[in-house]
Amino acid sequence: MRSLTFIFVLTAFVITSALAQNISDRTITINAAQNKGNLNRSYQFCVGAGRANEGLRADWQRQLRIAKHDLDFKYIRFHGLLTDDMGVYKEDKAGNPHYNYQYIDELFDFLISIKMKPFVELGFMPNDLASGKQTVFWWKGNITPPKDYKKWDDLIKNLVEHWQQRYGKAEVKSWYFEVWNEPNLNIFFSGKMDDYFKLYRETANAIKSVSADYKIGGPATAGNGWIAEMINFCTTNKVPIDFISTHTYGVNQGFVDVTGDRGVIVSQNKNAVSGDMLKIRAQISKSALPNLELHYTEWSSSYTPTDPIHDSYFEAAYILDKIRKAYKSVNSMSYWTFTDIFEENGPRLTPFHGGFGLLNYQDIKKPAYYAYSFLNKLGDTELASSDSSSIVTKDKNGNMQLLFWNFTITHPGDSVNDQTYYKRNLPAKTIAPIVVSINHIPAGKYKLQVYKVGYRANDAYATYFDLKSPDQLTRQQVDVIKQANNNKPVSSATINVSAKGELNKSFPMRENDVYFVTVEKIK
Repeated sequence: MRSLTFIFVLTAFVITSALAQNISDRTITINAAQNKGNLNRSYQFCVGAGRANEGLRADWQRQLRIAKHDLDFKYIRFHGLLTDDMGVYKEDKAGNPHYNYQYIDELFDFLISIKMKPFVELGFMPNDLASGKQTVFWWKGNITPPKDYKKWDDLIKNLVEHWQQRYGKAEVKSWYFEVWNEPNLNIFFSGKMDDYFKLYRETANAIKSVSADYKIGGPATAGNGWIAEMINFCTTNKVPIDFISTHTYGVNQGFVDVTGDRGVIVSQNKNAVSGDMLKIRAQISKSALPNLELHYTEWSSSYTPTDPIHDSYFEAAYILDKIRKAYKSVNSMSYWTFTDIFEENGPRLTPFHGGFGLLNYQDIKKPAYYAYSFLNKLGDTELASSDSSSIVTKDKNGNMQLLFWNFTITHPGDSVNDQTYYKRNLPAKTIAPIVVSINHIPAGKYKLQVYKVGYRANDAYATYFDLKSPDQLTRQQVDVIKQANNNKPVSSATINVSAKGELNKSFPMRENDVYFVTVEKIK
């Protein structure tokens, strides 16, 4: 990191506007006295996880504690709440239902204990209640509609009443209930669209029969599907709906990868993901229900848990680009997922395998993790900035936080898939520096700290590559990776701001570099 360390002398900060234009074609101009309003934190509202049963594991719970502390997600969503490995529903020989919520209680009690809330995905079907035998994934979630809607309705109503009794109405009122997962894909739902709408109507009415205040929504579709149809169905048939949920991923082909070994190609469209979010928000605004909340309950660069882009430093800038373009247009954008403890295709065999997670199995923080860490450290008041690839804030004490990045799609396109391109050492090209020019800063002494993510900067995958990509990591190797990517400041300095209230600084840049800078007044 020595080569990245800045020499903080006063003259380095006193750069005229004309000089700034000569050394960089990108200048971030910030008015420290001009507030834009409260920072929209839709990116922190929710995060994804694989399935409910994984949430009973000690390593999963340990990692969620870490993520909650560092990233402060409010809600968490996962599949498989009602599948047989959660032991929720059985019928006796006479066909009488028996409910059991012990596993769900253990999981939800843990979430509440760390001040998180469930974004409740209702699925898949308990086998004794299923109309067929079709399943998905290694853990065999049943994807068929219920064989008896009266029994399904009774289960949903009883479960919600159980939560209400256990946690109180005020708590459950703050939750979200989402019906099923990606029913527009036959790999996840054996029925057609009309079958899903029937399932949604029955589920919504069952939940609302417990309390009209409880929030219900869908269609939880892949690729932004069925939104107009969902709104039309609910308005025409007077079916309750409080929010729209759907999913989007930034790939050129397909929406699902059941086996986990299918090659994918990241989209060359710089508006992938964020463009979908803006489009669906506009579609809802023009609909018969223009005030519906919009929740993206899954999103990422790629829809497969074997895509090394998830491990790469590219992912950090990718995340920030999508959030910056869309965060004001959605109520939540739930990144898929917080952990590599994710077993749709069975347990993974190597420590870095392209998993969805922000953390790998050994609690190693990926570049994507640090992107969310920087976002969490932003202040609550957003400041005016001239730059579209940055977020600038101040906190209640008047200290400033600057987050800025370069987002470049370096992938060459259809000539190679992600599984080949990102699974190798990929040095970043140097580009023109960025000048940060801040005005209207109160005179005084400030501490300025700089943090960075990029190629070989908080880049755990590069360190793993240096270790020859072993199939298993020793404790010593884990420590080496963590120590080399521990998010220490790349520079720290004390500076004086004169009565002119100006601060200028040039930052060297490479493709997909991310900087987080704090400017804290010394009292």
